[in-house]
Amino acid sequence: MNPALMLLFWFAAMPLWAQTTAPVKAPAKSGQCTACHAADGQSRIPANPILRCQHETYLVSALNAYRNGSRKHPVMNSIANSLQAKDIKILAAWYANQPGCRK
Repeated sequence: MNPALMLLFWFAAMPLWAQTTAPVKAPAKSGQCTACHAADGQSRIPANPILRCQHETYLVSALNAYRNGSRKHPVMNSIANSLQAKDIKILAAWYANQPGCRK
């Protein structure tokens, strides 16, 4: 095979290789999200939003709206009220940056 093609293939495959490394451990508070949104945020329940690959700022904004009551959902209001601001930032960053998310 042509060395230039091999190099091109290697660089093209590198993002795929990077995604196969060991996944980063889920944040401690993500357990509250798992029942409705799945462990990776890719909800399999049509009524529940997919968190995986959402924009980080959107997730922070949504959780803060549940926390301050401007967005109403009894379960989400309760969960958001159990989170600190740092927890919200960590969860939003984790779901926004799952393997395969485009930036």
